[in-house]
Amino acid sequence: MNQNIPDFRHFAQANMNVNPFNNMNFNKCMYTPQENPSQLYQAYDGFIRGNMFPDLYNQYKISKPYDIEPMNEQAQLLTYVDALCFARHDIQLYLDNFPNDKAMIQLYNQYREEANRATKQYEEKYGPLWITSDATNAYPWAWNQLPWPWENK
Repeated sequence: MNQNIPDFRHFAQANMNVNPFNNMNFNKCMYTPQENPSQLYQAYDGFIRGNMFPDLYNQYKISKPYDIEPMNEQAQLLTYVDALCFARHDIQLYLDNFPNDKAMIQLYNQYREEANRATKQYEEKYGPLWITSDATNAYPWAWNQLPWPWENK
């Protein structure tokens, strides 16, 4: 054994009886089979909280999440796209664990379709959001035609 590397085995053995799900911030780690997440936050509310599921949301030190105040129409539409994509992704994570929840599959598809519509609307007005977007199918190459956010144009 290398003398320069501390031996942490005694620490691991001393803490073997610790409940790994007690992380001191009182988050519930998952839904139990008896629970049904019948009520979710709206997309924007879930987005600013970082969680679509009220039963799993822990406000930690912030009693009220900060509202996003877009400075212009482009930022407002981008916030809308972000909120829809977040909602879609959070529900997708839920469906990874509960793939037979028909109501959540339907809700996932509603958010997916609305996110696609909002993304298309944004890209028609302001250019591509992702390098894989159909909006990059243009000449000249559309990805780098518009000013970058830090260029303030």
